[in-house]
Amino acid sequence: MDIAREGVSRRKWSKRIAWSAAAALIISGAALAIARLKPAAISLDAASLLIDTVKRGPLVIQHRGLGVLVPEEFMWLPAVTDGRVEKIHIRPGAAVRPESVILTLSNPELNVAALEAGFLVKAAEAKYRDLEVQLKSQRFALQAELARIESESVQAKLKADRDEQLFQQQLLADLNLRLSVAAAEEWSKRLALERERLAIQRDASDAQLAVQRAEIEKLQALAQLKRDQVAALAVRAGAVGVLQELSVQEGQRIAAGSILAKVAQPAKLKAELRIPETQAKDLVLGQSAQIDTRNGIVAGHVVRIDPAAKEGTVLVDVRLDGPLPPGARPDLSVDGTIEVERLPDVLYTGRPAFGQPGASVTLFRLAPAGDEAARLPVRLGRASVNFIEIRGGLAAGDRVILSDTPTAEGQERILLRR
Repeated sequence: MDIAREGVSRRKWSKRIAWSAAAALIISGAALAIARLKPAAISLDAASLLIDTVKRGPLVIQHRGLGVLVPEEFMWLPAVTDGRVEKIHIRPGAAVRPESVILTLSNPELNVAALEAGFLVKAAEAKYRDLEVQLKSQRFALQAELARIESESVQAKLKADRDEQLFQQQLLADLNLRLSVAAAEEWSKRLALERERLAIQRDASDAQLAVQRAEIEKLQALAQLKRDQVAALAVRAGAVGVLQELSVQEGQRIAAGSILAKVAQPAKLKAELRIPETQAKDLVLGQSAQIDTRNGIVAGHVVRIDPAAKEGTVLVDVRLDGPLPPGARPDLSVDGTIEVERLPDVLYTGRPAFGQPGASVTLFRLAPAGDEAARLPVRLGRASVNFIEIRGGLAAGDRVILSDTPTAEGQERILLRR
């Protein structure tokens, strides 16, 4: 016979509730413990990282810029007049002298204009000679008239003197004497007027001849200009150097003023560097520089700083003080460093892959054993090409990682594999 047990079901539910509460407590404790655990440190290969040691000592602040070598002295050759490129005699790279003909232009209209200008000069010269003959003829006529009047005046003066003597001897009437004196005075006045007329004619002749000479000189200048333009159709180098550029092709039609070629002196070169505009504020004239031509380093100094920035850079001219290395030529790419300042005693290290001068960044500092590195804040100072000043956060002898470590983002420490 079955006996009913009381309270069994209630005891089962009590056990279940107790076990569920215990499991919940265990899971909560485990979750809390896991949350309080620090993230596991990542491991990086030390050989793949750029590691440098913080040093104390003098630091030279330098700014770097890329650029090219350009001639200090060069000459642009423009077209003096319109024309067509008939023939090119010299190509870029060839040595030239002042009389070297680089190319020849053609302009038939200019040749005709030069001939017409020459004929105008000859016509003006013929007109000058004709005017000179006419003026001489007029002057001779006036001189002949002057000579006749001088003779008449002398005769009238003699007659007046004779009549004066006769009147004194009472052999001539008073009226006749006065007539003789009046005639002599008249001829004397006419003689003075004729002499003045001759002088005026001489001045007028000189003025007319001067006008005609000026006309001739003007036409001669125009004719010479045309001849010079015709001569300029043979484009010459005009200086000793090397033909660096040629901007035209045979058969091309060009306008007056167009640039045809560029002649440079390759022995006198300077460097044009492009310095970032954020660094250009530290540059002044006279600062020393080093220009790397990839075949040698040449010393120089800053001679010009462009007042305006273009595309984020400032153009700086550096005059070369030393001899050029072999292979140096115009338009050669160079790398230049300009010495800005010398710091006598500062903490410094290599430039990290991130962080600007004067900024605060975080770097990984290696432990003494070198098997791990911890992140710490560092305050940067002035920067050079390869080094940067440390103003806080590090001490001399500390080793830091300069490489960018994106895989360690958010990590406070990393392990280093050897």
